[in-house]
Amino acid sequence: MSIGNKQTRDMLGRPDIVSLNEALLLLRQHLPPSPAQKVTLPLDEALGRVCAADIISPENLPPYSRSTMDGFAVRSMDTFGASEKMPAYLEVSGEIFMGEFPEQGPKPGACYSIATGGILPPGTDAVVMLEHTVAIDASMIEVVQPVAAGGNVIGVGEDVSRDELLLSAGHRLRPQDVGLLAGVGLASIAVFCRVRVGIISTGDEIVEHDQLPPPGKIRDTNSLSLAAQVRKLNATPTFYGIASDNEESLTGMVREAMADNEIVLLSGSSSVGTRDLGEQVIEKMGLPGIIVHGVAIKPGKPVIIARAADSMIYGLPGHPVSAAVAFDLFVRPAIIHLAGTRDDSLPVYSMIKARLMRNLSSASGRTDFVRVQVKMIQGQEPEAHPILGKSGALSTMVKAHGFIEIAEKLQGLKEGEMVEVKLFD
Repeated sequence: MSIGNKQTRDMLGRPDIVSLNEALLLLRQHLPPSPAQKVTLPLDEALGRVCAADIISPENLPPYSRSTMDGFAVRSMDTFGASEKMPAYLEVSGEIFMGEFPEQGPKPGACYSIATGGILPPGTDAVVMLEHTVAIDASMIEVVQPVAAGGNVIGVGEDVSRDELLLSAGHRLRPQDVGLLAGVGLASIAVFCRVRVGIISTGDEIVEHDQLPPPGKIRDTNSLSLAAQVRKLNATPTFYGIASDNEESLTGMVREAMADNEIVLLSGSSSVGTRDLGEQVIEKMGLPGIIVHGVAIKPGKPVIIARAADSMIYGLPGHPVSAAVAFDLFVRPAIIHLAGTRDDSLPVYSMIKARLMRNLSSASGRTDFVRVQVKMIQGQEPEAHPILGKSGALSTMVKAHGFIEIAEKLQGLKEGEMVEVKLFD
């Protein structure tokens, strides 16, 4: 339970853990305001960025009426009543070539040949599909089915009209959005600056990932995997090095990272061991301080969520799987929020329903996240095969295609149940 910004503690001084839902609620309540800093980018560099202002169309799209079918540009009245028994006869008096702007149109009773995307010539208001005509010779066709005005045509501004709102501030740009903005001639747009995330690894046992660790030491894998998760969210990671199990060393690094970043991640400093200094150092950084220390989840239980001034600080577990899960649950929403993303533009997980292939047990009152491998078998439902292993086992994340969630009210899942698998990107 939390009281204000502080968690209650047990008789040994350890913080009580909170439920996943309570932790997420507290996180949302304490997030700093979204950023105001903006930058203007060329359109071809804007994918994945967040619009910093509403984008209004400067022109109609299309600017001219265009054919949506291969066929013949006609006056629709010339086809009224046409049928296979009583076709309308039209003279083919011209052709619209792609990229050509027709200066004049056919006379009444005549038509122009036109391809998909061709600009409708003056005087015509519809396109007869090629399939609804019969060629008599090179200059005459039979129309065997009538077409109404506007048939097989996209009109001026029918896709987008001038001064129409295209994208709202807070919208995360997708490939189709970039295409639309290119279609109305925009060369650059204003986007919010990327969220900056400082990463610090902690522990006397940690050495750089490219070193051969001596006995008793391990390579630093979390800094690189966390940086990759940050980049996947279009944020900018900066690594500040490995802090020893020394309060002064870690305090200096955290202050430096806070000065440059909206979010600071401490890897391997969230447990309550005597040499894990994350809690002590974070408490020195300013108010409101630690919001959550310990969440009823597996893996990722000992995570710290804190705020100091306008910076979010996280103490993430040292075990790689725990760190990855805690990042996804608690750091990811903070990055998305601080990027200026509007709620209806949030990136979501791809999901697939699959049949669970073994029993899974879980402790009531705890939310479990289980890595699974999905097997697709032709003619059968997808299968979800749990990949079991400790939170320090990196290979379990590599073998997994996604994960399933066991809600805190459940005590497990049964073999044969249909489950929702959240797929890794």
